Amino acid sequence: MASAGLLALLDDIATLLDDMATMSKVAAKKTAGVLGDDLALNAQQVSGIDASRELPVVWAVAKGAFINKLILVPAALLISFFLPWLVMPLMMIGGVFLCFEGVEKLLHSYLPPKTAATDHAETVPAEAVETTDIRALEKNRVKGAVRTDFILSAEIIVISLGVVQGAPILTQFAVISFIAVVVTFGVYGLVAAIVKFDDAGLALLAASGKTLFDRLKRKAGQAILWLAPKFMRLLSVVGMLAMFLVGGGILVHGLSFLHNWVAGFGSSNAIAALLLPQLANAVVGLIAGMLAFLVIFLLKRVIN
Repeated sequence: MASAGLLALLDDIATLLDDMATMSKVAAKKTAGVLGDDLALNAQQVSGIDASRELPVVWAVAKGAFINKLILVPAALLISFFLPWLVMPLMMIGGVFLCFEGVEKLLHSYLPPKTAATDHAETVPAEAVETTDIRALEKNRVKGAVRTDFILSAEIIVISLGVVQGAPILTQFAVISFIAVVVTFGVYGLVAAIVKFDDAGLALLAASGKTLFDRLKRKAGQAILWLAPKFMRLLSVVGMLAMFLVGGGILVHGLSFLHNWVAGFGSSNAIAALLLPQLANAVVGLIAGMLAFLVIFLLKRVIN
């Protein structure tokens, strides 16, 4: 009897772990767009900071981000337990906000700075760096980055909550906590690596000597310095595109008429069956983002 009870317990634990792994994988996939944006924004936040202070600033932002998760995870679980009907509306709001941010960034890329939409991340002009106290600059950057992280983390948690809704509360807690920890350490670990990428290039470029190995190091340093800014731009573009895909996907999933419309894109061609729904999600995300941007723009005009 005791051995049978132990085997049953182990089977329950294995089932729970399998459910956690499956749900964590789905949640990570659905939050990819927010993660790309989070990574790009935080890497940009430390640009212009003295090289010796980049890692301390990243660490300060990471600590603030961890505190954000300590607030958001319990709040999400309380909503799931007491107000489960609120999960889908929150997901829809998060999806619209993602699409809005994507349009905002798209316009910011093509409009002059004075007429482009203002990003929610705080930036400091390069000229101000020379006249502003370095510590005050760092403090402002950290505050802006932590505030941005709170918004993006809320989106990540709500999207993850939508994935685990209906699961046992223990599974919900485990999956959301896992996603929160992975996001915090993964994003800020990558941010630290990205901001030091060009420093590695400079170190290799400074290698002296005439041996083949020294020449290869200098070539590698040149390649890194050439690649670093292009990688940052690519990261920003990919993050923006993913925002439309993920935000539009949330809206499509939450609105039955859109879901049925996208489901009609089935095809005997496996590639088309994979790409057409994603293209539809992106189109829905772009339209939703443009409508949200227009509404907010008109509200600002009315208020001002």
